[in-house]
Amino acid sequence: MEEKHKKIEELNGFKDIRIVDNFYQTSSFFPMPTTEIGTLSENGQTNLGSYSLCFPYYIAGKDYYAMLLCCRNSSNTAKNILRTGKCSINFITDKRKYFKEAVRLGYPGETTEEKMKDCIFTLVDGKRARENPEEKYPKIIQEAFQVFECTWIRELDGAEEDKVQEEYKPPYHQFNGITSEFGAHFILKIDNILMKPKQYDAIINGVTAKGFPQVPVDYGYRDSKYFWYTRFKKPIAEPIPESKGIGLDTVKYAASRIDPDVKFTDEACQKLIKVPRVFLNTVLKGCVSWAKENNVKLITEKEMDEIQDKRNKEKKE
Repeated sequence: MEEKHKKIEELNGFKDIRIVDNFYQTSSFFPMPTTEIGTLSENGQTNLGSYSLCFPYYIAGKDYYAMLLCCRNSSNTAKNILRTGKCSINFITDKRKYFKEAVRLGYPGETTEEKMKDCIFTLVDGKRARENPEEKYPKIIQEAFQVFECTWIRELDGAEEDKVQEEYKPPYHQFNGITSEFGAHFILKIDNILMKPKQYDAIINGVTAKGFPQVPVDYGYRDSKYFWYTRFKKPIAEPIPESKGIGLDTVKYAASRIDPDVKFTDEACQKLIKVPRVFLNTVLKGCVSWAKENNVKLITEKEMDEIQDKRNKEKKE
């Protein structure tokens, strides 16, 4: 039986590797983002910590959108979020000097004053600081291509009572706050997404290969010596097969992102499923323009009929 199992394993072409702590980098190859998490130290100074275990959490169907951050509960970042509930997620580009700085900022054991003394990044106020000058917020990295300004959702998983301690004893939370003897997870509500003009234009006016930021892919700490990452290469666009056509979900997704002040019902979106994909954004923008001219905030099937009648008249003229 044992020999038979061995043959099957060899035929399948895989080997069973032992799963150990930090499995994403010690027992696998897992591509990750490279981010700098900005938090406020006790004296109000912005602290930057390098993190790759930072992923989308709530992406739809909620009253807000959120990220998940995994970190050591003894880190400056964890302590600062526990105290203030505020942070910024700064996405850096793939310049070698930036990744080298990320490795330095990610090294544990230094105080905020020590690590930030020679930081190469330029720190500036974000949107929240400009809107609320009487309140203190973490600064953001000017060199980043995008920044998420976030607030920790303390009440999830009953984590609102979590405080900074020398050591954390059980019971631990399942997914938010202090989750183990050494770990913490933070569900972070996204308050603002700030983006550089080039990437902003790419999202609003249509993405092309040139519009993508130079995003590094991090593979983590390996060999007890190096952090590994890859630099950006030109993205490749693979079209959806024509037989698949354009579905209602595609129209709804595009419509939800076209303008923050004008919404579309499902019935209105259904009217657009025959629009060629390449013209969808143009048609949606036309609908939004009509809506704003007519003080309409919600486009239903009725408004779509009115827009179509207007177009038909214009064609005849």
